[in-house]
Amino acid sequence: QVQLVESGGGLVQVGDSLRLSCEASGRTFDSYAMAWFRQASGKEREFVAAVGWSGRSTLYGNAGKGRFTISRDNAKKTVYLQMTRLKPDDTAVYVCAAGNNLDFGFNYDYWGQGIQVTVSS
Repeated sequence: QVQLVESGGGLVQVGDSLRLSCEASGRTFDSYAMAWFRQASGKEREFVAAVGWSGRSTLYGNAGKGRFTISRDNAKKTVYLQMTRLKPDDTAVYVCAAGNNLDFGFNYDYWGQGIQVTVSS
């Protein structure tokens, strides 16, 4: 079992940067691919980014490409999402996920509760 807890969300202004963290419990964190998804109010959940177990392989969805960077620290059992040049459209609940395969879909086995990010204009 893996439990995931997100942190670092909040209210920011347009153009600001923000770093989300997702800390995992369990002894096998470094065997999982990790991902971030987001869901805005009234919209479907959307893939943001994913990183392979070693940190060398990454995938990005269209929303954050060029502005968001995913990384991980296996020693700290934490995955990060560095977000820059934030826009009001980035307002959403951001959710961390863990799974066996690195992909764009929802095929992840463990999900966090999510954390709110609000970008104010």
